[in-house]
Amino acid sequence: MAAVLGPLRSGNLAPPASPEEETMTAPLSALPSESNDYTARHLLVLEGLEAVRKRPGMYIGSTDSRGLAHCVWELLDNAVDEALVGAARTIQVIVHADSSIEVRDDGRGIPVDVEPKTGISGVEVVFTKLHAGGKFGGGAYRASGGLHGVGASVVAALAARLDVEVDRDGATWAASFARGVAGRFDGDGPTAKFRRTSGLTKVRRIAKRVTGTRVRFWPDRQIFTKDAALDWSALVERARQTAFLVPGLRITVTDERCDEEESFHFQGGVVDFVEHLAGKESISGTLHLTGSGEFSETVPVLDAAGHLTPTEVIREMAVDVALRWDAGYDTVVRSFVNVVATPKGGTHVAGFERALVKVCAEQARAARLLKDEQVSKEDVFEGLTAVVAVRVPEPQFEGQTKEVLGTPAATKIVSDVVSRELRRFFTHPRRGEKQAGRAVLEKIATATKSRLAAKAHREAQRRKLAVEQASLPAKLADCRLNDPERTELFIVEGDSALGTAKLARNAEFQALLPIRGKILNVEKAGLAEMLGNAECAAIIQVIGAGSGRSFDLEAVRYGKVIIMTDADVDGAHIRCLLLTLFYRYMRPLLAAGRVFAAVPPLHRIEIVGRREPVYTYSDAQMRELLTRLDRDGVRYKTPQRYKGLGEMDADQLAETTMDPAKRTLRRITLGDAAHAEEIFTLLMGGEVAPRREFITAGAELLDRSRIDA
Repeated sequence: MAAVLGPLRSGNLAPPASPEEETMTAPLSALPSESNDYTARHLLVLEGLEAVRKRPGMYIGSTDSRGLAHCVWELLDNAVDEALVGAARTIQVIVHADSSIEVRDDGRGIPVDVEPKTGISGVEVVFTKLHAGGKFGGGAYRASGGLHGVGASVVAALAARLDVEVDRDGATWAASFARGVAGRFDGDGPTAKFRRTSGLTKVRRIAKRVTGTRVRFWPDRQIFTKDAALDWSALVERARQTAFLVPGLRITVTDERCDEEESFHFQGGVVDFVEHLAGKESISGTLHLTGSGEFSETVPVLDAAGHLTPTEVIREMAVDVALRWDAGYDTVVRSFVNVVATPKGGTHVAGFERALVKVCAEQARAARLLKDEQVSKEDVFEGLTAVVAVRVPEPQFEGQTKEVLGTPAATKIVSDVVSRELRRFFTHPRRGEKQAGRAVLEKIATATKSRLAAKAHREAQRRKLAVEQASLPAKLADCRLNDPERTELFIVEGDSALGTAKLARNAEFQALLPIRGKILNVEKAGLAEMLGNAECAAIIQVIGAGSGRSFDLEAVRYGKVIIMTDADVDGAHIRCLLLTLFYRYMRPLLAAGRVFAAVPPLHRIEIVGRREPVYTYSDAQMRELLTRLDRDGVRYKTPQRYKGLGEMDADQLAETTMDPAKRTLRRITLGDAAHAEEIFTLLMGGEVAPRREFITAGAELLDRSRIDA
């Protein structure tokens, strides 16, 4: 969690345009017409790779860093396709010092013989012709991740220079391309003189057993933005992900710009991937669900005469799923088609979700953990980490960038495989699986009951208007304004501090809600316990936006929620308990940056001859100030230490902690959600041993004078 110090500033809205500034729009009939001048000569025909350079976003999504990365993924996918058929064992991705990118593999090598229809070599066909390659059902690839003959040629079209070397048939062959045109460069780099010519160059003879492909390209800055660059962390993540999905493949990534190198090699496939993504507290172990199914589809196929003929073909789809339930609440689901990530899901993910919810719901009822309660997807996916991977020839993607699988048959095939294998896990468990299966069903049943209890609670607490004053807790000292943009809610520790805060606040926009000591630790308690706790229920009720998944940020009554506790260890503990409540049940408040911690002073020092006192906020700061005053010969009275907010006068509390013009607030935000999850689980969770280790490791850093003994 990140903290940002300093007062808040709001921007000014631009004033509306005056009537004089508005532009009159002429009626359509008054505009000049050029329709009579529209002839065939106005039609533009883009041939070959011209369409790629004219509309690159249609092929790679954008021309910034994301689009540049997509070009690299296309070359990497082509290399991975060789690994999928067992022809390649190693892949290297190198970012050179001049920002060119190279992909190497030890696969079969791109064909170098002449393609009979075009009369040019296979290498030139691959890099200069759209929709040309070995991924159209010709038998070269059963399942592939590239863009089916589009990827390599698109990269060549968008490269100022692309060099390719192929080891095949006992020789190394080379070719170069400039913006999709085959030719020769007379020197190094993309600025060398280029001559347009066709054909491959035979560089040297090698052993016949040596095969592979090396492709290096320099992005065309006429196409890509000036700041487009390949991100090292994204490259590493993609390489790791691919190595997980192709067991046995070794992928090495090197960045010569910063002298970095990473290598990945895994044998466990999607099982290892799930264990890498998942949390630490597993309740089910990692389940591996595999299977396959066949489907038919009608596709155009080239006949002997070169015509496209609709033909019904039989496809086989392989399904490889790994999943695991953890004790936490977050859900991580990654999906892939032929090793290519589908971040927006698709038909295969729809089949997975359908089967998972259906089987878990029926098994929970069979185990008598649920009766008529309706199980939702959120109940089943709570704490779930899953990787859904399918392999299928010629998948149908929605869009060129392959973010969504559209093959209709994938839904039923994936659903059938997951249903069969998951049902076996629950009904015919192997040794050691029975208890894990029961734990999963109990977790799902608890999530279902908690969701329904929360819904009932919300409905019972829902007010006829946004808020009805009579329904609020009696101990709330509300403000007069109802504008959430201007109001503040102070959650105050104790009734004694409340009395002082009432005198110190501006009742126009500052509301006060006292809590009695330390509230419930919701990390260890269930939803029902949280809702039954008076302090937690009062906080949720006063904020007025519900809790959990149904939390509505727009319904929050106050623009700022400020935790105001004593500046001691107990105050820090109470603040941590409150933040745990916000993180678990009102997380959008934290994400929106609307939760703050007040920063009250710890000491008050009166300086002789000076009207205004000086406040310090830590023992170290006080010692530094006193040392400086002693050195300068300035006299002062014995420092006053505040044991709590109740010891401060109203004017002192207003001046130091509550007055927006003078106070300091610490904004609590979610800088790293995954790290925040670990911290809350460690500090507030049910496992004592990791917390004891954390406390022991940090004991030497503790200021012992702050310990109340």
